[in-house]
Amino acid sequence: MAYEKRAYLDHMAFYVKDLDWSIAFFRDVFGMTVTRVAGNPEKPDQVWLSGGLQLVSDPAFAAGEGRSAHLGINVEDLDACLAEAYARGVKELPKGHNWIELPDGLQIEVMAAPAAKMDWYDAAPKA
Repeated sequence: MAYEKRAYLDHMAFYVKDLDWSIAFFRDVFGMTVTRVAGNPEKPDQVWLSGGLQLVSDPAFAAGEGRSAHLGINVEDLDACLAEAYARGVKELPKGHNWIELPDGLQIEVMAAPAAKMDWYDAAPKA
C-alpha cells in the first residue's frame, strides 16, 4: 500500500547573532516579511518570516554550532537575487555562485524556480 499522507515543512528555525541584520537581509534579498514577533516588538527575541523561516536572536551565537546544513530558497530572478545578496557582502561557497554564506554562518542555496512553482507558492494557504 502506498503512503497516502502528505506533509510539508512549516518552518525552520535558526540562531542568528544579529537579528536586525538578518531580518533586513531576508526582506531585501528574498522579499520575506516578518509575520510574527516574540518578545519586545522593538527588540524581539525571535521572528517568523513569510516563507517558513524563524530567526532566533542569540548575540553570543558561534557560527556553525547546532545549525542545519543549509536553506534552499527558490526565487523568481536568480541573477537579480544573487546580485542583491553579494552587494551585502555575503560569502560565495565552493559549491557554486548560487551558494552563499551569511556572516553568522547560515548557508543558503539560491535556486531559480519555474513560474508554475512560484504561482503554486503564491496560491498556497498561509497560516
